[in-house]
Amino acid sequence: MRILYDSKQLRFKDPFGTLSPGQSCSMHIHVPAAVHATSVTCELLYENHTAAQTVTLTKEQAQDAYEIFSGTFSLETPALYFYFFRVNTPQGSFRLFKQGEDTNMEAGDLWQVSCVPESFHTPDWAKGAIIYQVFPDRFYKSGSCNLTGKLEPYSVHRDWYEEVGWQPTPEGIVLNNDFYGGNFKGITEKLPYIASLGATILYLNPIGKAFSNHRYDTGDYKVPDPMLGTIEDFKTLCEEAHKLGLKVILDGVYSHTGSNSRYFNRENAFESVGAFQSKDSPYHSWYTFYEWPYNYHSWWDFNTLPTINKMDPAFIEYIISGQDSVIAHWLGLGADGFRLDVADELPDEFLKLLYDRVKQINPDALVLGEVWEDASNKKAYDRRRTYFTNAELDSVMNYPFRTAILAFMRGWDSGRGLKETVMSIVENYPPEVVAANMNLLGTHDTPRILTALVDDFDGSREEKAKRRLSRNNMEVARERLLMASFLQYTLPGSPSLYYGDEALMEGYKDPFNRRTYPWGREDTEMVHHFQRLGKLRNAQPALRLGDIRFFEAEDKHLGFTRTYQGKTLRVYVNRSGDPWEIRPGKVVFGYNLQTVADDALALAPRGFCLVEE
Repeated sequence: MRILYDSKQLRFKDPFGTLSPGQSCSMHIHVPAAVHATSVTCELLYENHTAAQTVTLTKEQAQDAYEIFSGTFSLETPALYFYFFRVNTPQGSFRLFKQGEDTNMEAGDLWQVSCVPESFHTPDWAKGAIIYQVFPDRFYKSGSCNLTGKLEPYSVHRDWYEEVGWQPTPEGIVLNNDFYGGNFKGITEKLPYIASLGATILYLNPIGKAFSNHRYDTGDYKVPDPMLGTIEDFKTLCEEAHKLGLKVILDGVYSHTGSNSRYFNRENAFESVGAFQSKDSPYHSWYTFYEWPYNYHSWWDFNTLPTINKMDPAFIEYIISGQDSVIAHWLGLGADGFRLDVADELPDEFLKLLYDRVKQINPDALVLGEVWEDASNKKAYDRRRTYFTNAELDSVMNYPFRTAILAFMRGWDSGRGLKETVMSIVENYPPEVVAANMNLLGTHDTPRILTALVDDFDGSREEKAKRRLSRNNMEVARERLLMASFLQYTLPGSPSLYYGDEALMEGYKDPFNRRTYPWGREDTEMVHHFQRLGKLRNAQPALRLGDIRFFEAEDKHLGFTRTYQGKTLRVYVNRSGDPWEIRPGKVVFGYNLQTVADDALALAPRGFCLVEE
């Protein structure tokens, strides 16, 4: 018999998940009577594993050959804590760590619990929202582009459907300087389409003036790239989006700038005196020069992306604290928040200053961070991050869900792994964050989800440019995308749709995941599927805000409930090759659903459905 404790079940730990300062938490550990335990303690540790608190558990009762030890504690200081149990017996004591299925984690791990500030709240409009991500140059072009002031050299495709530029220069450098002319007016024109997908948030990749088509090499933080349009065009985009119930969030790129920028100005393209040009530049302190001007610290050793000293007072004033700071500038023009690029590379102190300033300007604005792992216990550059315990981010990009869904769909996981991933995130993140998590299947940094569902090809750029899914692989990928997206839209958080995924775009990583939206060539059935998912989610508060509990996660079967304000929805997913008989109920959404009898339902192979109790 095993000692029983599962932090994800209320009969062992109540409340579930994170705590707020002073909130009482009860623990109940079931020890086999044969162990003859004399006492049990729970030892709480700070994140550096120094002692924080010891809780003595009292033997309360015996049940089914188990003795139940219970105790209560509270945490006063917001922080990340770890804990384990010490079981004392007449023969000696031993420490109990997470082990096996009962605790959903590997043997030898510590349990964790976060204490988050009671005042920490995320915007209501971000909870359970549907996000539509647009790569501005590749979405839609309306009218002509004003190329005055465009950083050179560059090229503009004459045909919207030409292949993206992937060829390096003779020196082997990929410039990313080919453009299609997607612009603010084009996005504005297509807002009704975006809204038809049920989207409530429009997330734009960088829009600032820059040399490259991805615009992560910022040239001017406060001026839109002229190809996209003017400040007035951006304001109109925000105004029209708001009329349709869409919030607009922008990419904030604050770990580095472009070398071709008014701040660094290595290419002399700006009228300013940049850090590369003079040690007396007002921007010189932003950067680290090992030997001025040619030897400087750059992002991942790309010399076109000089790294910023994020805590430099002049930089903080320019980006955050100044009256007309970059943050204040864009919020004042109509933006509703920011997605922070490479949040792991922004110090906690910087994030806190930015978060507080955003909330000072607009308490209802959103601050979302790019984090690829579990953000609650993330270590970056040998430092434990405090994204939630110090109220620095409202939410994060939820890559763990993407990884789990892909593993399930590709057959690498029978269901248990997805359940463990989902419940671990739900337990470790504050509920406010869980509801606002950016649940993505594809982004500008990943292969197109259609491709990822069937193909792991990793050849040369030339081979990737030519390679397309075979007819058979396309059919398999298409069916898998139906199921994967159903999971994405029924799990807790905010499903995020990367432009064109709903149209069955395919492609490997950058630049092939950044092709132009195939207007007039869409897979209309798949678009309709995503429109139905959007309507479903917006019509069901339990999907946007409800708790989640799994009742099946084995043998390629997934079953879980979403419950909110007394209403329960049951979600079933059958990835197996056999029918799965399920409990009957009112079918709200279904695919490959069979009726077995008046009082029974069955999911055909690769079927899924949502049933209302």
